[in-house]
This record gives sequence, structure tokens and C-alpha cells, in this order.
Amino acid sequence: MRIDTARLSPAERLLWSHGVVEPDQIDLKAIANTRGARVVHRHLDGCEARLVASAEEAVISINTASGYEGRRRFSLAHELAHWICDRKTGSFQCAKEVIGPQNAEAKSVEAHANAYASQLILPDYLVVPWANGKRANLDVAKTLANDFNASLTAAAIKLTKRATTPVCIVCHSQSRLLWLQRNGAFPSELFVLGELHQETDAFGLAFGATNGLSRPRTEPANRWLSGGGAYRLMIESQSIKLPDGTVLTMISLAK
Repeated sequence: MRIDTARLSPAERLLWSHGVVEPDQIDLKAIANTRGARVVHRHLDGCEARLVASAEEAVISINTASGYEGRRRFSLAHELAHWICDRKTGSFQCAKEVIGPQNAEAKSVEAHANAYASQLILPDYLVVPWANGKRANLDVAKTLANDFNASLTAAAIKLTKRATTPVCIVCHSQSRLLWLQRNGAFPSELFVLGELHQETDAFGLAFGATNGLSRPRTEPANRWLSGGGAYRLMIESQSIKLPDGTVLTMISLAK
């Protein structure tokens, strides 16, 4: 594999220095150990993960009640980012609300840790060639998540950002839009609606008892979007109900 190391992010350079050329070689616990951080899994009250640091050593605690492995791996990568990048600022107790790839855009210490963690788990130098020629939908995101042992949310956001076609990933509760990420190709004049339209699969997932992944569906854009002549456009959508009851949807502008 030929890689221009000058173009790698700091997190990617760390992986490259450990000889990572395949997704299954991303051993976050081993990387933490080489950096003087011991990883333990335990029950934590009030936070998803915790970093307790001294001058040269640290303990990273991951909440065993955080749900699924992809989430715990992201929490570990997040605290490892704090240890590597922010050790001079002390220890960290990170709540569920601040740990996640959807929180990687803002200018803050926690957002920087999320961005670093995203690159540790889903490094561009491996993801971009993996995704080349593949469609941007949740079926592909699910395969990406499985191949990289990542959460579906992290994989969907990564796929959205790296897609060359207009794509947006959104997350809704029953009552409102919780967050969204759009890529650079997605028209800025289009806005995601704050509530789910009753004729969408996402609405049925949010209010129904069933879980699972819907099939990709072509439908009018104004069920999801406003502005920019949305009523004249068609989109492809695919939705999944997440373990916390929220619904994740990937929206692609139809050609």
C-alpha cells in the first residue's frame, strides 16, 4: 500500500506508525498501552468513559453499560485522543452527550477528541479505497461498520462525508430532529425538516414497535427537505431504528 504520509491526519499517522494496513489491525487497547494508558472496563455512573492521568501514565475506564462494542470502541478512542492531545489539561469524565462522531464539527476540546477518534476507528486512508465505487446508503454503511468494527452511526457519517454525490445523514426522535451531517456536495439551500413526515419509513420505525433496517426508497424530497425547490426533487432514503429508540436516515439526492 502506497500512502502519502504527509497528507495523513495525526490519528492516521499514529495508526500508520503501528503498521496498520487492514481494518482488523486497529487494536486500540494495544495502542493505548504503548502510550502508557491502561484500559479497563467497569461500571461508571454518570459518564460513558473516564480518563485519569498522571504525568506519564493514565487509566482509561470504559462503561460496561454503554451498550454495544462499536460504542465502547468509540469511547475508548475518544479518551485515547484526550490522553494523546490534551494530557496537560488534566483528567476527563465524558458523558454520552459529548462522545460521538456526530459531535466532531464544533470548535471544542470534546469535538476535537471526537474527530480524532473517528480517524482512529475509520481512517480515511483505509476507508476511501474501501468505499470507492460503492453507493452511499445504510446497507453499505452497515458493511463498513462490520468491516471496521465501528458503530453504524460512525460509519454512516464517514460514508456521508466521503461521498462525491449529495448525501445527508440525519437523526430524529419521535418529536424532533436531533442532529444532521451533510457533505460538501449537498446543496446549502436545502434544509432538513424538524419533524418526521408520516409517509416515510422513518416515521413508522420511530412510532412502531419494530426495529430493523428499511429498504432504500425513492420518494419526494419535500417529505424530508424544504427550500431550494425541494418540492420538485426526488431523494433516496433509508432508515434504521437505533438501540436508543432514535431513527437514523441517510438521504441522497436522486439523479
